[in-house]
Amino acid sequence: MWVKMATCIRKVASEVFGVTKGSRSEPKDTWWWNKEVQKAIKDKKECYRRLYHDRNADNEQRYKVAKRATKRAVSEAKGRAYEGLYQRLSTKEGEREVY
Repeated sequence: MWVKMATCIRKVASEVFGVTKGSRSEPKDTWWWNKEVQKAIKDKKECYRRLYHDRNADNEQRYKVAKRATKRAVSEAKGRAYEGLYQRLSTKEGEREVY
């Protein structure tokens, strides 16, 4: 009886709410990443791992510094990439690249 009821509830819930695959709807936009951004992200992840395993003041401070440095590196790289893209699109050849 419980199995039938649970099956019925799951069936109605999937019909009403739908079923997802469990993954992101769209991939990350990483075409503008360069070596500096990748290194900064790698350093930040390493600092987070240290903080996760040993939560002390020194590790927290290192993680905060790495987090700020990563944000700065991402912002600069993204700005340069988009600036170059906009300059390229403003040319005659770039107008043909717009779909």
